[in-house]
Amino acid sequence: MAHFITFLLVLSLSLTFSLLPETASAQLRQNYYAKTCPSVESIVRNAVTQKFRQTFVTVPATIRLFFHDCFVQGCDASVIIQSTGSNKAEKDHPDNLSLAGDGFDTVIKAKQAVDAVPSCRNKVSCADILAMATRDVIALSGGPSYAVELGRLDGLSSTAASVNGKLPHPDFNLNQLNSMFAAHGLTQTDMIALS
Repeated sequence: MAHFITFLLVLSLSLTFSLLPETASAQLRQNYYAKTCPSVESIVRNAVTQKFRQTFVTVPATIRLFFHDCFVQGCDASVIIQSTGSNKAEKDHPDNLSLAGDGFDTVIKAKQAVDAVPSCRNKVSCADILAMATRDVIALSGGPSYAVELGRLDGLSSTAASVNGKLPHPDFNLNQLNSMFAAHGLTQTDMIALS
C-alpha cells in the first residue's frame, strides 16, 4: 500500500507539473493566495476531510477526476464544466461517464467552503481546488502530504470532442499506453499506477 501511495504522489506531482506547460510559464507558486485567501489550504483540507469521512470512494474518485482533467486540456478543471443546450461538455463524453460523482462532489464542496469566506469568494480557481483536493485525499489515504504550487486558471472551454483520443481505452495495448503516457511526460511506472 505504501508503494502505491508513493506512486500516487509521484503521479500527482507529475501531472501537476508536466501537463500544463502554459501554466508553468504563468509561474505557479506556493502561497499564491496569501493576500486574497490566506486560509484556502485549510478550508480545502477541512472540506475534503469531511467528504472523506462520508465515503472512502472520495479518494479514487478525486484522483481519477484529476487524471481525466489533466490529460485532456491540462489541469484546468474543464472536466467539471456542465453541458449546455448548445455544447456537450467533457464530462459527458463516453470516456468520462464512468467518473464517480464523489470526485465532482469533493471539488464542489471544497469550492463552496472557500466561497463561503467573503474575502475568498470567486478568488480561488476550481483547477487549484482540484489540485489541492487530490493532494489532500492522498494524505488522508495514508500517503504523504506535499506542497501544491497554485495559480492555475480555470478552463473556459469544455467540449466532448476535446476528449477524443486523449484518454486511454481498456483495449489499448502496452505500446499504445506507453505512447500516450510518454506524450504527457509520464513513465510506464506512472502509467501502471494510474491504470
